[in-house]
Amino acid sequence: MIVRVTSLIRSGPPHDDTIEGLRSRVAELQTVLAERAAEMARKQADLAAFRIRYKQEVGLLHEELDEIERAIAEAELRELSKLVESDATDASPSPGPEPETPRFTSDAVRRLFRDVAKTIHPDLAHDQAARDRRHTLMVEANRAYEIGDEERLRSILEAWEKSPEAVLGSDPEAMRLRLVRRIAQIEEQLEIYASDLAAMQESPLWQLKAMVDAASARNKDLVADMVRRLKRDIMAARNRLDAMLWSP
Repeated sequence: MIVRVTSLIRSGPPHDDTIEGLRSRVAELQTVLAERAAEMARKQADLAAFRIRYKQEVGLLHEELDEIERAIAEAELRELSKLVESDATDASPSPGPEPETPRFTSDAVRRLFRDVAKTIHPDLAHDQAARDRRHTLMVEANRAYEIGDEERLRSILEAWEKSPEAVLGSDPEAMRLRLVRRIAQIEEQLEIYASDLAAMQESPLWQLKAMVDAASARNKDLVADMVRRLKRDIMAARNRLDAMLWSP
């Protein structure tokens, strides 16, 4: 059973747009954001734990069965014709060299990178939190510059220009604008969490875990059932391989 994602942003009447009202809204949204971050971390940890269990109990058996079936196929090919196998090996093309990642250093990219660096360089920060954020963005900008990603550089610059940190001054209007931008920033982060959670819930591993959890609620262990079936299939495949390889 798949749990659908509900909206992460609470609806309601318009909020107070005074500085105090906006500060209250920021505090409210930051609480919601922290809750969603913790919820996402829990779900990711649960999924990771299930992935490990599935790999240890089921995945290794799948690999063992695949290996036996490959050995059976090879034995059958040898029985059909060793010459066919030899010819196929000789005719198979060798893999070509890995394509290099293209590097672009156009004038437009260089100019854009200089604009980004002048705008968000960590040395321009007034506190450690701002320095850390600027440093993270500069790492992204350097990576985008290395591969000539002009679109990514432009998006980094535009995102910064819309951020609370880009608003200078200590007058009431500047304070108000920083709060409005911070609210928009948090709401965007909440939407990203909702999107990421929806994508995770659509993944095959999540759906398998949901089936296992639903069966467990009925006192049924689907993983144990899969293990039993795989062990039976492995025994049958191994017996078949032994019979093919046996020579009187």
